[in-house]
Amino acid sequence: MRETYTYDKSREAFARAMKVIPSGIYGHLGPAEGCYTPVEAFPFYSSKAEGPYVWDLDGNRFIDYMCAYGPNVLGYNDPDVDAAAAEQRALGDCTTLPSTKMVDFAELLVDTVASADWAFFAKNGGDVTTLAVMTARAYTHRKKIVFFKGYYHGVAPWTQKIDYAGVIPEDVMHNIYVNWNDLDELEAVFKKYKGEIAAVISQPYMHGNFMDNVLPADGFWKEVRRLCTENGTVLVVDDVRAGFRLDIAGSDHYFGFEADLICFCKALANGYNVSALCGKNFLKNTVSGMSYTGSYWLSAVPFAAGIACINKMKRIGAPQILIEKGTKLKEGLIATANKHGFDLRVTGVPSLFYLRIADDPTLMLHQEWIAECVKRGVFFTNHHNHFINAALTDADIAETLDIADEAFAVVKKRH
Repeated sequence: MRETYTYDKSREAFARAMKVIPSGIYGHLGPAEGCYTPVEAFPFYSSKAEGPYVWDLDGNRFIDYMCAYGPNVLGYNDPDVDAAAAEQRALGDCTTLPSTKMVDFAELLVDTVASADWAFFAKNGGDVTTLAVMTARAYTHRKKIVFFKGYYHGVAPWTQKIDYAGVIPEDVMHNIYVNWNDLDELEAVFKKYKGEIAAVISQPYMHGNFMDNVLPADGFWKEVRRLCTENGTVLVVDDVRAGFRLDIAGSDHYFGFEADLICFCKALANGYNVSALCGKNFLKNTVSGMSYTGSYWLSAVPFAAGIACINKMKRIGAPQILIEKGTKLKEGLIATANKHGFDLRVTGVPSLFYLRIADDPTLMLHQEWIAECVKRGVFFTNHHNHFINAALTDADIAETLDIADEAFAVVKKRH
């Protein structure tokens, strides 16, 4: 039985942070979001990262299945990506005139992503989902946006719920919500709001938080594409989370259709801060005429990193590797759970998987098991999907399964 980790230095640092930073750690990396439950099972700060591992302030090493919530796709500190970034940094990064690395990066994305005729760069996933919706509204001169329930498209007011702090009714008054995989409901919405819908925005499959992930039903995307085309509505795919973990040509390509606009961020540059909106030629002039920019959006180092990252993902066949590794982990986790009499559900595409112990609807058993894994060196979280990176080895997967086995034994004995 492994000795469980303690987090004294993380707690000391968090106490300092609470005095000068709202919530200590805000947003998705913070303990307040709900993915770190019980809070005492998780470290709060890292000291270093390498390959598939992250170390906390107390020197505990974790096999990291959150991958910085997605950006780590090749392994932390990938030498090829970091070398390209360092070479560009020596020449210049955030400068008055943009580097032609931006052009190189756009050409590479257009060559790589099946539905891309152009690329526009920003910094965060929410930057490009917001631009996608603005583009659809500007092009169609319509206001309404269709969402699939369980979505996440960022934190801008248009993406939020009406009862969220700081969100006013006008921010969301043109949002329409339909159930995932329900084509009848979607068709009814198009009939009800004929000529009023600017865009349908969706993840390539339903990979929301606090819920099992659900793949598209047979024929779903073909029909969504048809409905959008027939109604002059822009089809937006939010590939921020899943992009390049399913298909190097984009997740729309993986599921056999083409988006009008597709949003990338997390795996785009292996942790360097860049996002991209790619789209069809008929929307290019609309984007050209919009006022949308940021202080650091044209910095060259992330472009160089992105070029190296995409080229390496192509060279090694990253999506297939990630899916194969994820499948091996998935099958091992399910078998280990069954050994102890637990019903572990592993849903979604294996390179981007969601975990849930289905024996207890309160999710307490699930949270206990996750906590026991974390305290032994496997960084899962409770209610978010997880990510595979290319640096993960068979030995790492075997160690993960050993720890999962021990954690299941602890929870079974406790109950």
